Amino acid sequence: MSAEIDFYELLEVERTADEKVLKSAYRKLAMKFHPDKNPGCADSEAKFKQINEAYACLSDPQKRAAYDRYGHAAFQQGGGGNPGGFGGGGDFGDIGDIFETIFGGAFGGGGGRQQARRGADLRYDMEITLEDAFHGKDTEIEVEVSQKCDPCGGSGATPGTSARRCNLCKGHGKVRAQQGFFMVERACPTCHGRGEVIESPCKHCRGEGRVDAEQRLQVNIPAGVDNGTRIRLSGKGEAGPFGAPAGDLYLFLHIKRHNVFEREGTTLLTRCPISFTTASLGGEIEIPGMDGNVHMIDIPAGIQSGKQLRKRGAGMPVLQGRGIGDLVVEIHVETPTKLSARQKELLREFQATETGDESPQSKGFFDRIKDAWTDLTE
Repeated sequence: MSAEIDFYELLEVERTADEKVLKSAYRKLAMKFHPDKNPGCADSEAKFKQINEAYACLSDPQKRAAYDRYGHAAFQQGGGGNPGGFGGGGDFGDIGDIFETIFGGAFGGGGGRQQARRGADLRYDMEITLEDAFHGKDTEIEVEVSQKCDPCGGSGATPGTSARRCNLCKGHGKVRAQQGFFMVERACPTCHGRGEVIESPCKHCRGEGRVDAEQRLQVNIPAGVDNGTRIRLSGKGEAGPFGAPAGDLYLFLHIKRHNVFEREGTTLLTRCPISFTTASLGGEIEIPGMDGNVHMIDIPAGIQSGKQLRKRGAGMPVLQGRGIGDLVVEIHVETPTKLSARQKELLREFQATETGDESPQSKGFFDRIKDAWTDLTE
């Protein structure tokens, strides 16, 4: 680096510039002169190196104070500002360190051992009845899942032994290599980022720290769950490698189709056939509820097919809340198919007395047909 080039001029900032201004100016210039943006340009590469050197100095309060007082002489060997010497590289580190600070690791990673990854989350699909969903249920499930190895306690090492520090990365879990102008950092190929090496793997888990085994779990299904409800069992998923925390197990509930009721949220719906005499004269029907009670439903005289009758508070409970939904009974009037001679005789007598006013919808419909036919023929 030429001593005649002022660091402030290199970064195109005033000598009073604060840290924020310095950082912004450096980012702009680093992007402009980055070798990847100017392949094969020696001038850009030299400029890029100069602005990195300037920022490394001015972004450090102590180095900046020494530079402001002594200039470049502060960092030359034997200079009065910094005995360590900036020019000799004692404090500069490498460009990867600078870019880690400024660009969040976009041009290289920081040091430090990689954290053991958490175990994977697992899914378990469970089928329950509508009665189970109504009342809630305590049950037990069995799942095959990776669990922490008991003999080695999840360490992966033979009991009585322990892992040693990796000689290649010195326990950091990462190694650096020079590639042209840049310092590239990657996971250590020997310890795979752990920073430790197991010399005597556990025979039970083969050094993995976990084994596959059946696991029995107690599950509480609360009243009011619906189809697709997800229940989380914290820490019951796959064990993490080498003693890392386990993931979670998620239960997805699927409700079997019921013979009588359909469910829409907290509403229970059932379709009930009634005789045409009950539909005509009115009456009362009994519907057994999911709550174990028998609910009486009043049928008004003259009810038509498709009419829905509602019974408040006889539906599904609200999940993790207060209140109960409704029971809805959809009426379907059934036409008799097997009549005795006497029944047919009575119906013919009734038919003989009909005026049309007994069935206003039918009368209205045929009146409209007659009117339409008259209009067509005139």
